[in-house]
Amino acid sequence: MKIYTKTGDKGTSGLYNGERRNKEDPIFEALGTTDELTSHLGLALVYLEEAGIETTSNQIEQIQRCLQDVGSNIATPREKSNQVRLARTAFDESHTKQLEDWIDEMDKTLPPLKAFILPSGGRASATLHVARTVCRRAERRVHPLAREHLCDESVAIYLNRLSDYLFTAARFAAHTQGCEEKIYKKF
Repeated sequence: MKIYTKTGDKGTSGLYNGERRNKEDPIFEALGTTDELTSHLGLALVYLEEAGIETTSNQIEQIQRCLQDVGSNIATPREKSNQVRLARTAFDESHTKQLEDWIDEMDKTLPPLKAFILPSGGRASATLHVARTVCRRAERRVHPLAREHLCDESVAIYLNRLSDYLFTAARFAAHTQGCEEKIYKKF
């Protein structure tokens, strides 16, 4: 199989249901942003592995797989796809509960948050903060699609919780490595 198909050379791209849309379509904006998020998580994963933060590394790998499922759901407009494709790409709400459990476990080990923190705390932590901001953008791209029933609402909820997870994971990485988190102070 070749990596290039030339089918997008005229500015359109295909969805899982066979429909073609312009590349600047909101669906492709959402897909591109979740893809960008996965790439940032890949970089964070390298830094987490280098730091020996194994539990978070394993969680990030699972999240990257989950984001592939998020992409499948987004690429299959709910009102314009057949039942087989809808069933194959349905997004399981249990993924959000898993994030909540991981957040709660990490939070038990962290000092209480008493002020705003600035992205900092070492390479793994700072990279997770970058991923968090991209995740927030992905959420902003997905919510309009969910409102229009083009993707499952569970995808938007997952991205919201994922940004919370990434914030907590960034703090956890900094704490685990003994790196200082920079506290916001007004000038």
